Amino acid sequence: MQYILVYVTVGDQAEAGRIAAAVVGEKLAACANIIAPMRSLYWWEEKLEEAEEVVLLLKSELGLFETLRDRVCALHSYDVPCIVALPILAGSPDYLNWLGGNMVTAGGKD
Repeated sequence: MQYILVYVTVGDQAEAGRIAAAVVGEKLAACANIIAPMRSLYWWEEKLEEAEEVVLLLKSELGLFETLRDRVCALHSYDVPCIVALPILAGSPDYLNWLGGNMVTAGGKD
């Protein structure tokens, strides 16, 4: 299994909590971390914007990414949400075993 860390930005802690509870509850991610606040600067509609956001980190498996991404998009308030997957190249064996045991498999079975 190839594990991933999915980085998501959201507008506030309530939204982060709602998305985290859904995707962990549905076993699309084994764990979610909510980090707040974060200051973001970005271009939107040809204007430089600045906002306070919240970071949502999801630990999952590459085979679940498309389903996870689609679920996050369905729950997200942004028109263009930041949802990117980064590979987990290594980790403690005990943690990686725990991670793999707490998600639905990419084939759809626990």
